[in-house]
Amino acid sequence: MGLDNPIHIAFVLVLLLLVFGAKRLPELGRSLGTGMRGFKESISSESPAAPALAAADESAAPPVVATAAEHPAA
Repeated sequence: MGLDNPIHIAFVLVLLLLVFGAKRLPELGRSLGTGMRGFKESISSESPAAPALAAADESAAPPVVATAAEHPAA
């Protein structure tokens, strides 16, 4: 039922050609490739801000929890 049949793939390609036109398909492919490449690079490489954020989280004071003695029930 999926795109395992070559006829299905050909049909999708013809449909894309009709919808977007022959001029825009290379543009779309290039944009998609650039976006995928940038996403992959951002996931695989650690950003320089990540260690600074981790250090800031560790130095933050723990949250203050009120006890029942400080706030009696009304």
